[in-house]
Amino acid sequence: MAEDRSQQAPRPSLSRQLLPAVHGMLARPLSSYYLLLASSGLLLLIGLTMVFSATSVKAFAENGNAFSAIANQAVFALLGLFAFWVCQRLPAGTLRDLGKFVLGAAIVLLCILDLLGALKSVGVLSRSAIGPIRADLLWLYFGPIGLQPAEFAKLGMVLWGADVIARKGPALGHWRELSRPLFPVVGLLFVLVGYNDLGSMLVLLALIVGLLWAAGVRLRVFAALGVLGLAGISLLIAAASGGAGSGQAGESNYRLARLTNFLQPIESCDLDGPCYQLIQARSAIFEGGWFGVGLGKGALKWNWLPQADNDFIYAVVAEELGVVGCALILALFSVLAYTGFRIARRSQDPFRRLAAAAITTWMVAQAVINIGGVTGMLPITGLPLPFISAGGSALVVTMAAVGMLASFARAEPQASLALNARPPARWVRLVWAPLPPLPPSRRPKPAPAKAGTGAEGRR
Repeated sequence: MAEDRSQQAPRPSLSRQLLPAVHGMLARPLSSYYLLLASSGLLLLIGLTMVFSATSVKAFAENGNAFSAIANQAVFALLGLFAFWVCQRLPAGTLRDLGKFVLGAAIVLLCILDLLGALKSVGVLSRSAIGPIRADLLWLYFGPIGLQPAEFAKLGMVLWGADVIARKGPALGHWRELSRPLFPVVGLLFVLVGYNDLGSMLVLLALIVGLLWAAGVRLRVFAALGVLGLAGISLLIAAASGGAGSGQAGESNYRLARLTNFLQPIESCDLDGPCYQLIQARSAIFEGGWFGVGLGKGALKWNWLPQADNDFIYAVVAEELGVVGCALILALFSVLAYTGFRIARRSQDPFRRLAAAAITTWMVAQAVINIGGVTGMLPITGLPLPFISAGGSALVVTMAAVGMLASFARAEPQASLALNARPPARWVRLVWAPLPPLPPSRRPKPAPAKAGTGAEGRR
C-alpha cells in the first residue's frame, strides 16, 4: 500500500484546475457579449458610487442637498443606458450611414465653440456668448443644455473612419487613398479639438492609430502620423502662449507646464502652482495605502483636491479604496480591452472589425492617459476617466460606443449561429435586442459543369 501511495500522481495545482474552466467559459458563443456587459456594468456602478462619494460633501455645503450632484449623474447614466440600448439594436448598415452625420454635427459644434473662444480672445466679444449660445472652455451651451463637442467627434470619427477604410479595402495600401479624404478630415479635427483640448486630441490620435492598425496599413504611415502629431502638439503649445484655447496672452504657457511638470522632482516644483493637483493626488494615493481609509471617509475631496469628481476621481478611489480598489478598476479596464479586441478579431465584417478596434483603443487610451496623469507617470491633460468620472456628454457617448460593441459581439459568427439556432422569446427580441444576421457561408460554390463532361456528354 505504501508503494501504491508513493506512485500516485500529485494533485494538479489550483491554476491548472482553473485554466480549463476559464478556457471553457471563453469558448462559449456569447462569452464576449457577457464579458462586455459585466465589465462595463461594474465600471458604471463603481463610477456612480465614487461620484457620490466625491461630490456629497461639496453639494451639501453649497445647496444643502448631498444628493444633488449624484442625481444629475444618475440622469446621465440613464440616458447612457438608453443610448446603449439604441446602438445595440442598430444594424451595421445604419451605423455606417450615421457616421457622416455624427461627424458633421461634431465639426459644426467644434467650429462654433472655437469661434466664440477666438472672438473673445481678440476682444470682439466681451464674453464667449452670442444670444443663448455660450462657450465655456470645453463645453458648448444652448441655453440650459450643455455638451462637449469633442466627445461626439470621437464617436463620429469611429463610425465615419471605419466606413471609409472598409470601403477602400485593398486600395488602402496606396498613400493617395489615405490622403483622400481621411487625412484632411483628421487634420481638421486635430485643429478644432486641440485648440481647446489637447487631451482629447491625443485620444483622437490613438483612435486613428487603432483604426489604421486594424486595417493593416504600412508602418511608415504610423511614422508619418507620429511626426504630424508631434508637430501639431508643438503648434498648439505655441498657440497657448498667444491666448489660444484656455491660455492667456502674456501669461505662462499652461500647456507646456503640464507636459513638463510631471518630470520635475517634487522639491523643485511650485506647490502653489501647476504642481498642486499632482501633489494632492499623490497625497491621496499615499493616504489610501493597501485597503484605503474607507468609502466616503476621504479627506482630500473636501476642496483640497481640484476636480476630485472628474479628472482626479482616481485619486479619490486610491484614498478611500486603496490599492485594492485601484487594482479592481484596472482589472475591469483590462477585461474591457481584452473583450473589445477579441470582438474585433472575431468579426468577419470589415466595418465591425475596424469600429470595434477603434472604440477599444479610444477607451483604453483615455483610461491610460487619465490614470497616468493622476499617478504622475504621464502629463496631466484634463481627460475624464471613462465610466468613473462625473460628466454628461462623456458618459452618454461612452455608453453608446459600448452599445455598438455589444451589437458587434452578438454578430460574431458563433454567437450569431447560436442565437439564431435557439432564438430567445419574441418579447425579449422586441424589448432588448433583435437577432443578429447570420454569417455568410464559407462553403465554396460548386463549379459549373462543362459541356460534354457528364454522362450525357460521354454518350
